[in-house]
Amino acid sequence: MNLYESFKIAISSIFANKLRSFLTMLGIIIGISSVITIVSIGQGGQKAITGEFEKIGVNIIEIKVDNNASLSKKDYFTLKDVNVIKSRIKEVQNAAPFFQQIGILKTEKAQKRALFMATNSDFNKIYKLDILYGRFLSEKDVLTKRPVLLIDNISAKKLFGYEDCVGKTVKIGNNEKMIRALIIGVYKNENGALAASFADNMPIFAYIPISVSEFIFDKTFNINQIEVLLENTKDSEAIANSIIRLLESIHHNKNKYKAENLVKQLDQVNRILSIFTAVIGAIAGISLIVGGIGVMNIMLVSVTERTKEIGIRKAIGARRRDILIQFLIESLIISLIGGIIGMMLGILAAYLIGSILNFAPKISISTILIAFLFSSAVGIFFGIYPANKASKLDPIEALRYE
Repeated sequence: MNLYESFKIAISSIFANKLRSFLTMLGIIIGISSVITIVSIGQGGQKAITGEFEKIGVNIIEIKVDNNASLSKKDYFTLKDVNVIKSRIKEVQNAAPFFQQIGILKTEKAQKRALFMATNSDFNKIYKLDILYGRFLSEKDVLTKRPVLLIDNISAKKLFGYEDCVGKTVKIGNNEKMIRALIIGVYKNENGALAASFADNMPIFAYIPISVSEFIFDKTFNINQIEVLLENTKDSEAIANSIIRLLESIHHNKNKYKAENLVKQLDQVNRILSIFTAVIGAIAGISLIVGGIGVMNIMLVSVTERTKEIGIRKAIGARRRDILIQFLIESLIISLIGGIIGMMLGILAAYLIGSILNFAPKISISTILIAFLFSSAVGIFFGIYPANKASKLDPIEALRYE
């Protein structure tokens, strides 16, 4: 008997028992679809997170005062430090001091809590805010201590009922000191609908010149962070260490500062996601093994049911090898059909979940190929025992079987 005849007999047997064949495939379908969905969503999530990091800029280093260290006033950063970093470290493209403080923002009609983020003009070159109206802080604003601010579009709508509030005057400060300030810009709040839904409970987000913040919040003012944009990401860790050593030489201290490197953070996030995807994928892969055991059990039942058929075929000249190949092909076809259905459902589920989570899954050819080969391997591996049992049946005993 040739392979074509074995294939025809296997197909006719599968279609003669449609429901049983489908239930046999079910474990393979669930296993393959689960693995493809999980791996595709995991890889798509990694790609989406990498994209978000790249939007921010992975060549950004945050130099911070280590709050776990024993600190005095002289350990905090100064505006002079920022200028020294830019002039002494050639790989530094931009540097911005950063200090934030909760305070008060008053309009003619309302008083609101505000988070004041104090910095200089370089901050927007580093983080590239989406300015909807007006402009960002200028170097002149910082040097002249000009009382100006930018607020986000959701805060603008909450305060004035519309977004374009450039030119409006408000009061900013705290319980001890308030000054009049001019709104010079409105930037887009990237949290969008989420921020809008919680607008009543959120503070006003406002950027002000670092020098103005020093004047208003003189008692609590300390620059504890410097944002640094590098020309490239190569040797970013070494550059961060050079900046820390420079600051230690200026402030005559040791172990007071730390650097947070977005490249390193991205690597850590990707590593965690890879491990998570691999573990969940492996757990889903267990269902493939369960599916394989299901294939083996059903094939054993099939061998028992078709004992007399096997006896007749052996009596008219079928060899042991013919019987073995026929049952292996049947097992392989069941697993392959289950694998193909599982692949299609897995891809569909990945895109469905991706649309809900608002990112595109990454459907790789290698994942599909591995899944296809794995389903074939399951069919062959778990089909060997039933096929071997069928091929060893004694034709005389088989013909007596009722």
